[in-house]
Amino acid sequence: MKQSIILLHGLFGRLSNWNALVQHLNHAHDVHVPLIPIYDDHNGSILDYLVNWLHLYITCNKLKTVVLVGNSLGGHLAVLYTHRYPSIVKALVLTGSSGLYERNAFGTFPKRHSRTFIQSKVESVFYNPAIATSELVDEVFYILKDNKKCLRIIETARTTQRNYAIKELQDIKQQALLIWGADDNITPPHVAIEFNRLLVNASLVYLPQCGHAPMMEKPGEFNKLVEDFLATLQP
Repeated sequence: MKQSIILLHGLFGRLSNWNALVQHLNHAHDVHVPLIPIYDDHNGSILDYLVNWLHLYITCNKLKTVVLVGNSLGGHLAVLYTHRYPSIVKALVLTGSSGLYERNAFGTFPKRHSRTFIQSKVESVFYNPAIATSELVDEVFYILKDNKKCLRIIETARTTQRNYAIKELQDIKQQALLIWGADDNITPPHVAIEFNRLLVNASLVYLPQCGHAPMMEKPGEFNKLVEDFLATLQP
């Protein structure tokens, strides 16, 4: 039976962020790439809402055990879900995860009507600014121009920055792989060290000349690390 793997994108992420990994794993695994409902109306904490949404997704798709792969906000969600539903999660892959510390790339009140400003901030997410294509910059620009979406982004960013998942990380027993950009400006390398210290069964790999989204910036290395990690898991 194929292993079910759920790929969870970041706050400004999109499904295509995972294209290279999906193509690499899809032949041997049951890969899911859901769109995280960041912009939904909800009551209470956005993080609680997203944990409940992920559980509904897993239940509706009749998935028994899953490997969660999360970038940035997606990593934070993976940690909280694993803590709440440990019997469902087989293992974790975290890359540039929030949950301990993250720097807001866009500031508290982004200059959301300036495309030049947005471009500079999107470029800062990567070691190689060329990864910030015009298409990617335009997508972020139009998200922030939408008042409702912009407010949801600010709310979610503030919530994740206030939610320190120290206790949750210490309680997680699952095997975990941490893949971190050595030049990550959003969740710097020292954050990865703290994740590695708190998780009881984790390994940490840095990718040189790489920023906050290794699956996009170093897809070859990232894919091989994930593939090798999955091969170590017990059937």
